Amino acid sequence: MSYDIDAVRAQFPALAIEDDGLRRIYLDNPAGTQVPASVAEAMSGCLLETNANGGGYFRTSQQSDAVVASARAAMADFLNADSPEEIVFGQNMTTITLHVSRSIGRLMRSGDEIIVSCMDHDANIWPWVLLARDLGFEIKWLPFDTQTFEFDLDALDELLTDRTRLVCVGGASNLLGTINDVAAICEKTKSVGALTYIDAVQSVPHVATDVQAIGCDFLACSPYKFFGPHQGVLYGRSEILGQLEPYRVRPAPARPPGSFETGTQSIEGCAGITAAINYLASIGTSMAGAGDRPAALRAAMELLFDYEKSLGARLIEGLTSIDGVTVQGITDPDAFDRRVPSVAFTHDRVASATIAEKLAEQNIFVWSGHNYAVEVARALGIYESGGAVRIGPVHYNTLAEIDEIVDAIAEIVTP
Repeated sequence: MSYDIDAVRAQFPALAIEDDGLRRIYLDNPAGTQVPASVAEAMSGCLLETNANGGGYFRTSQQSDAVVASARAAMADFLNADSPEEIVFGQNMTTITLHVSRSIGRLMRSGDEIIVSCMDHDANIWPWVLLARDLGFEIKWLPFDTQTFEFDLDALDELLTDRTRLVCVGGASNLLGTINDVAAICEKTKSVGALTYIDAVQSVPHVATDVQAIGCDFLACSPYKFFGPHQGVLYGRSEILGQLEPYRVRPAPARPPGSFETGTQSIEGCAGITAAINYLASIGTSMAGAGDRPAALRAAMELLFDYEKSLGARLIEGLTSIDGVTVQGITDPDAFDRRVPSVAFTHDRVASATIAEKLAEQNIFVWSGHNYAVEVARALGIYESGGAVRIGPVHYNTLAEIDEIVDAIAEIVTP
């Protein structure tokens, strides 16, 4: 069976919106995607019919508990976690990471080492830098090659020591688009007995994710980047979660995952997460003939990756044909399996913010700047000059939209 872009787009009401006769072109997806109608309906239904705190004897409270349990099961299927009890919910990935970093720090001693990556979003850098500052740990930096836009894992070998306690890397770069070999990084990290923390916010929306195959101890992601609500999710390997002492108030659950979920959770958000996962699974069922939800999710993500690769290839081909444009990331078509379709570029005469502003006037939505990838922008020498323009197609975007933005950029930068 083949990919049906029209059937997909019909499920997203936002894609039909026009402003002053201009239809919206959503290419700001690395910052947050649109949602299918099923997600909005699930959240609305939860608020109207299941609006209660969990843990009670009455019907709406028990229904609320069931909504959260369903969301844990859905995320466990999506990430191939061993158990739904390994799924922790929170406000967003950044908040979860700041929170759990303090618990992980309790396993460490002064002088221990944490390795962070120069390719990462600051949400997987600064929480660990703050932890190291407060508790006397040493921070080491894993660089990336600014010519290949990838890690040289020999550099990781040189950083790992018997004092290494934690390695923090991203599944994919939110600026460069590079997909990192996190399984290889986890294997190397295990060789010195250290833990791994993966920021998969940018990889999970594009790549089938199997935490057991990766071998990570923690993996964080954000449902609003994969067609769900504004919420964060943390996978934590049960053996490790059980060793951590969470920061919690006394009446809160004593055992994970609830012990790491501070305060009342967004029940409607959990309903939206389940709906988003089921939406993705429906693609695997209807377009790839897959069976149960785990199989359908794997089939869907493989189908979407292939389609999105065509969007990314078209975008990179178009951008590199424009005079003065430099794509900040992998441009070799033979290496497109190692990148997501998010593409960042700079122009040698026109500022990134100016390009983004001019595109917005045409109702084409993109971001400009460092996009919280502070160390990436510094390594590329574009931090002080305003960063890059980032274009992020996903599976509901079309080749026609890619052609439209390329033509618009060419017109903007032409003197």
